[in-house]
Amino acid sequence: MKQTKMLRPPFAMLTLSLVCCAAFVFAQTTPAPTSPASTAPAQTSPEPSATAPTAPAQPTPDPQLSTRDTNVQRATAAAASFDQVVDRAIEREHFFTATMKQLHPLVETYLQNLKEDKDLGAPVPASDVYFLGRLDMSEGTDDRTFTSPTTAGLGKRMLRKLSDQFAFKFLPLGFAQMAVLDQDFQRRYYDFTFVRREFLGELRCVVMDVVPKKDAGNGRFLGRIWIEDQDYNIVRFNGTYYPHPRYSYYLHFDSWRQNLRPGVWLPSLIYSEETDQKSRLGQTLHFKAQTRLWGYNLKDLRRNSEFTEITVDAPQAVQDQSQKAQDASPIEAQRQWERQAEINVIDRLQQIGLLAPEGEIDKVLQTVVNNVMVTNNLDIQPEIRCRVLLTTPLESFTIGHTIVVSRGMIDVLPDEAALAMILTHELAHIVLGHHLDTKLAFNDRMFFPDERTFERMDFGRDRSEEEAADKKAIELLNNSPYKDKLSNAGLFLKAIQARAPALKNLIRAHLGDSLLNGDATRMSSLMTSSPQFDPKKPDQVAALPLGGRVKVDPWNNQLELIKTKPVAITNAADKMPFEVTPFFPFLTRLDSAAPNKAAPAPEKAAAAPSGR
Repeated sequence: MKQTKMLRPPFAMLTLSLVCCAAFVFAQTTPAPTSPASTAPAQTSPEPSATAPTAPAQPTPDPQLSTRDTNVQRATAAAASFDQVVDRAIEREHFFTATMKQLHPLVETYLQNLKEDKDLGAPVPASDVYFLGRLDMSEGTDDRTFTSPTTAGLGKRMLRKLSDQFAFKFLPLGFAQMAVLDQDFQRRYYDFTFVRREFLGELRCVVMDVVPKKDAGNGRFLGRIWIEDQDYNIVRFNGTYYPHPRYSYYLHFDSWRQNLRPGVWLPSLIYSEETDQKSRLGQTLHFKAQTRLWGYNLKDLRRNSEFTEITVDAPQAVQDQSQKAQDASPIEAQRQWERQAEINVIDRLQQIGLLAPEGEIDKVLQTVVNNVMVTNNLDIQPEIRCRVLLTTPLESFTIGHTIVVSRGMIDVLPDEAALAMILTHELAHIVLGHHLDTKLAFNDRMFFPDERTFERMDFGRDRSEEEAADKKAIELLNNSPYKDKLSNAGLFLKAIQARAPALKNLIRAHLGDSLLNGDATRMSSLMTSSPQFDPKKPDQVAALPLGGRVKVDPWNNQLELIKTKPVAITNAADKMPFEVTPFFPFLTRLDSAAPNKAAPAPEKAAAAPSGR
């Protein structure tokens, strides 16, 4: 079954043209005088020998001497070019480190511990861990965590004693530090080896292997880097830190950066995986994790700038007298008061980077809601709006007349009818008059630290309201265009039930209600009319992997649907419902030059990364 046929309206990472550049020659870091140089991408001539002026003819040339001199010239020129690329990449990395000290993006890590499933012949999630916080590198790497210690598994060491046994523990800070190659990246700490040329999206990159020198200190990067060949920014690095301290472990990771501002490449996506990491007591670490960073430019999401954009109407359009009967009736006043509470909450969630700005995906969701409302003859005032929460856990809720669905929820829904099920349940809350707490109309209620958001905001419903919304939603769906297409929606709920014991943090809601509430499943009556859930059937796609539907612009938090080619599912292991997968973004470059001056780098040894 093709996974890409759904989510089409009405459900019916800017590019730079590449110009052919010539290549130049890279030599080994310490070439032998008579060894041929390795080839690599570059800026100038295809080969030093192709552009070098022809030497005047000699009466009696010595072939051996001529060949030796040519090789020496090639090796010397190539070594200089290779050194220049390394030096410029190090310089740009220092600029990156200085830039990151001024930025405080949100950082989210979702991790799944794995176990082998003999029936599927592939690993499946056995448990999960979730972190959400804000990164602060102003004085080294630090974070402020949104999720509570009891649910996020926070600790100060990677290994903690539990019931007289050692168990692996993950620190959110450890995953955040995977955005940084080395806080003191210096040539004197590393050996560099050219590997090849390679395209990442539209970028032509120089690929190098990087190995710490002996006695360079703990926590140096060990692995491979990709350097774009225009301004020599590191856009991807893949490996680990080495050597590790005695009682902790460095994890392997694949870290990607995107060109978010002219000349500025910032971390956006990090994939981490271990399959056979063993502790000294014999435990094996087997997991997959996705780390996402976004919200680099939150200041532009605030409304303060609107004051500078006020326009004054032409004098002839100004009226000296207002329209009569301007006072609101008691019912209108109550609705406006509730709307004020709704606006306060929406503004606050958007300003701290949890809610995406209005965009194209909101319109897709709105189309599905309108399909249900029109066929049920619903006319609701104020109008209903849809917004997207930027986080991974599967949740949906209402804030007044605004329906909010998480990015993770949109990612995993199998088709439009399943999306309609989620949205119609929230629409039912609005139709039934389940109101928002109007204490939030007082704006001082929004004055709290960002990391206290999950404590201060709760849009969950009690059991009776959830049951009433389920019943009303079934009634609305049965009168909608989706009434004959709900079998996959029921399968989705069955898949949720089956994976719930292993994926507690994915299914746990932070602001609204979970799809599972104790022993009750939302919209459970749809499961009775759906086919039997069989995860071993390749053609039965009950849920999709995480990250395959929605793409986030890390700079301004704008969303867009990912456009991918259909991929045939050949076996049950290909389905990967609710699972974490690697990242391979299509990298592009903005149309402006990089800043001319990079931040200076002090020549001092840096402490090893504290997160493991």
